[in-house]
Amino acid sequence: MNTPIDTPTSRLQQAGVSLWLDNITRTLLDDGTLQGYIDASNVTGLTSNPSIFDQAIDSGAYDAAIQHKLAAGKSGEALFFELAMEDLRRAADLFKPEHERSKGLDGWVSLEVSPLLAYDTASTLAEAQRLYAEADRANLFIKIPGTKEGLPAIEEATFAGVPVNVTLLFSMEQYLAAAEAWLRGVERRMAAGFNPDVRSVASVFISRWDRAVVGKVPDALNNQLGVAIGKRTYQAYREFLGSKRCVAVQQAGAQPQRLLWASTGTKDPVLPASFYVDSLIAPDTVNTIPENTLLAYREHGAGGAPLSPDGGDADSIFAAFAQAGVDYHALADKLQQDGAAAFVESWHKLLATIASKGE
Repeated sequence: MNTPIDTPTSRLQQAGVSLWLDNITRTLLDDGTLQGYIDASNVTGLTSNPSIFDQAIDSGAYDAAIQHKLAAGKSGEALFFELAMEDLRRAADLFKPEHERSKGLDGWVSLEVSPLLAYDTASTLAEAQRLYAEADRANLFIKIPGTKEGLPAIEEATFAGVPVNVTLLFSMEQYLAAAEAWLRGVERRMAAGFNPDVRSVASVFISRWDRAVVGKVPDALNNQLGVAIGKRTYQAYREFLGSKRCVAVQQAGAQPQRLLWASTGTKDPVLPASFYVDSLIAPDTVNTIPENTLLAYREHGAGGAPLSPDGGDADSIFAAFAQAGVDYHALADKLQQDGAAAFVESWHKLLATIASKGE
């Protein structure tokens, strides 16, 4: 890599944060932009989701490829996954040197199962296994939502050796449930005599908390809840990493599931674009950021004090929001349900766009 020694993104990396790009388009691959981010902006991985692919396909950049596949008899989800696989295999190959250099810590790309399966355990598991085998890339995560129905699929996929990016987590409790599902899968592999080293990340969504309470709490509390969620979850993460069960699987050769900050682009125009990146600096974490946030951060990222393993001031901030009438547990459940619904909406939209190309 030809990354400058002292830049905002290199300082983030030196603080123990892996910077991943929350975007993929065929244009990014074709024009060398993604390779440029790898070479000069410390980007060491990539995530995707149905909304990202919806926007990419809606842009028209895939029209010729879609028409060619429609003419060949492909359609619907099968056609979409073929397009997505083509892009993600190329991205995985670009990140392969980083994956090998970091011994599997970084260099990952992510593909999500159909969001229509968020509440269907058996179908989610079958889809995860099929997609991972079809992708044929060791550095590809399959994204499975951390819903109640998704948790058994996460455990079974881990047991089957499928690397999982757990998505749609919004609270410490939801994170811990996902971490437990991964750990059970690894422990079962150990008991069966299999290699316990099945990588995983747990993606906790941040900015949607602040958007959900704006106008419902005193102005003085605006843009504080998301970071407090991060602080509380990081405390739970550090305690999980130090637990007897997690230490035992590490001693047997497993690398622990990593905590990933998602939804870290700012929505409030009063905030600097780097707000959630600077506010969530913590060793042994990943931050996946939109392209515009990456561009802003590499120019103006200010950095900040690392998160405290004890949660810092999270408890006092939670108390203030509770006093303002915010039901943390109910809102966490609603955000997860709304997130799943938004991905379903994007899914239907991208499938409709694909179908329209053949009209």
